[in-house]
Formats: sequence, structure tokens, C-alpha cells
Amino acid sequence: MRVLRALTVTAAACAAIGLSVPFASANQNPGGQGGNGGGGPSNISVNPYSVHQGSTMQVSASGCGHGGTVTSHGNFPPANLSAGSIGFANVRIFNHASPGHHTLSVRCNDSSLVATHRFTILEGNPSQGGIGGSFGPSTAETAIGAGLVGTAALGAGAHVVRRRRPLRSRA
Repeated sequence: MRVLRALTVTAAACAAIGLSVPFASANQNPGGQGGNGGGGPSNISVNPYSVHQGSTMQVSASGCGHGGTVTSHGNFPPANLSAGSIGFANVRIFNHASPGHHTLSVRCNDSSLVATHRFTILEGNPSQGGIGGSFGPSTAETAIGAGLVGTAALGAGAHVVRRRRPLRSRA
């Protein structure tokens, strides 16, 4: 039984190491350099890919060790890409940006190379998340709640009075 358990753990460890190798090699530039080798931007991604007018989108790119700039003319103002092996930038899409497929450009501060990536702008305003609990109750909901609280108070008072009566009669 112990041998079977040891073999299972060993197989799981080998599978985890074997599955992580393709991810590690996928993050290298074609020149064999890591994420900040100065070879220009690579592995650009946007989140979300489809974004409403007026919403924000996160752009990430590898290869810009000293930061960079993200631009898309007429869709959002230029944004600074953070420094590091993977740089990030948050951009806010203009309210008046035209819906459809668009392209953004990423340029590193330490390289003249420019890489592009596509994204989609959807028509309409973004959802107003987080306001669900900020609406007050209606008049009917307030009346029902007050009635339930009053009934509970009367029931609790009646219970206390009934519990005390037998004590007074015994004394």
C-alpha cells in the first residue's frame, strides 16, 4: 500500500513538472532572451478582449523591461506600460469610440520595435456594477418590515410575561 502511494505521488510530481515546461519556454523571445531582453514587445494580451465604450481594459506585454507606451488612436489616450518582465497598463476606452474591431500598439521605451494586438469595442455603456445594494427599500417593503419587527416584539414580550407569572405565584 505504501509503495502504491509513493508511486502515485511521484507520478503526480513528474506530471506537474512536465506540464510546466511548455509554459516556461513559451515566455521567451525568439532571440532566446527572457521577458526583459530589450528585443521589443511580445506576448501582448488584453483583458477583456471585448470592451464597452467608457469601460477599462488591461493590456499586458512581455519584453519591455524599462516600460513602454500603449496607444490606439481615437480609442483611448496613450498609457504607460509598467516596467518589469511583464508590463501592465490600464486604459479607459473613450465614451465616443466607434464600435468594432480595433488595433492597439505597444512600443517599449528601450526599443524602436512596435507590436500590435486587436480588440473589440462594444456599443453602449458598461454595466453599473456595485449599485444593487445602494437602492433603498420601497414604501411597501418598509411597511412589511416594520410590521414584522412589531409582531416579533409583541411575541417576545408575551413570552417574557408568561415566563415570569409562574415565578410570582410560587413566592
